[in-house]
Amino acid sequence: MIFQFAEAHWLFLLIAVPLLLWLQGRVGRSASIRFPSTLLASQVAAFVRQRPGRWRAALRWLAIVFFIVALARPQTGEELTSSESSGVDLVIAVDLSTSMWAHDFEISGVRQDRLTVVRSVIEDFIEARKSDRIGLIAFAAQPYLVSPLTLNHDWLKRRLAQLRIGQVEDGTAIGSAIGSATNRLRDVPAESKSIILVTDGANNRGQLEPSAAAEAAKAYGIKIYTIGVGKPGMVPFPARFDRDGQPARTRDGRIFLREARSDIDLETLQAVAETTNGRYFHATNSEALRDIYEEIDRMEKREVEINVRRLFTEVYAIPLYIGLALLAIDVLLKQTRHRRLP
Repeated sequence: MIFQFAEAHWLFLLIAVPLLLWLQGRVGRSASIRFPSTLLASQVAAFVRQRPGRWRAALRWLAIVFFIVALARPQTGEELTSSESSGVDLVIAVDLSTSMWAHDFEISGVRQDRLTVVRSVIEDFIEARKSDRIGLIAFAAQPYLVSPLTLNHDWLKRRLAQLRIGQVEDGTAIGSAIGSATNRLRDVPAESKSIILVTDGANNRGQLEPSAAAEAAKAYGIKIYTIGVGKPGMVPFPARFDRDGQPARTRDGRIFLREARSDIDLETLQAVAETTNGRYFHATNSEALRDIYEEIDRMEKREVEINVRRLFTEVYAIPLYIGLALLAIDVLLKQTRHRRLP
């Protein structure tokens, strides 16, 4: 809610009100009846209602104040802000293969699986891109659409939070994920179209090779940023899983971990990025992953045009009617209860 005075200069008249009150007390008024004796005047004064007369005068001055406020044209309104899309469309493809259970990342000194850290960083990235349309694809043995391109980032973040390892048949179909993301971007008229691919493995499923998928993306003017997450070699990995496919835990909530091999095809990820004039990154800890997304955020910035409209409603009638009501009360009292002798 916005409040303003359209002609605020009239409010300077309020300064004159206390001055006129002071002058009125100095000058005074002529008597309605002349008395030959002060004794007679004192006897008459005993029947005069002094206090009501005073606040009747206050009513008149208060009415003047409200009239001045009405002259200043008070207005209430709302500010409507709208922004045009920045011209950047992004599709984020997230790996949900079993290898994302590896616990070689930390948050605040506590070991976390790769997906938990990736999800946290992507959420911050989405929060920073308020004017961009962003889509989300998850993949393992095959890709599936989590969210189409949207500006509704609250809904997008809720969908991101629902991603779970094991939702898709296990495997890593990098080429198919790129192909699916390309299909979502190829016909959109955005100034900049990009795919951010996050994986910790090597392409071992799907019918489309990553190199062929990258060539197709390039043909449509789509850049691909590839991010390999996790350390190659032996990494901590859950030793057992329960019936729901979740890591088995001890009574105090810790996960049983063992050493397992992590294979990341970094060469393929680098080749895919270079084919599309994108960038390749490798993150082995939480801080590096967050820095990577911040760098992508800087590279994909576009100017956003923001339109601000203000809709105002005139409310000068309120102080005007209050002032008229006060005058009416004053006149009514003058003609009835506080009527003076002529």
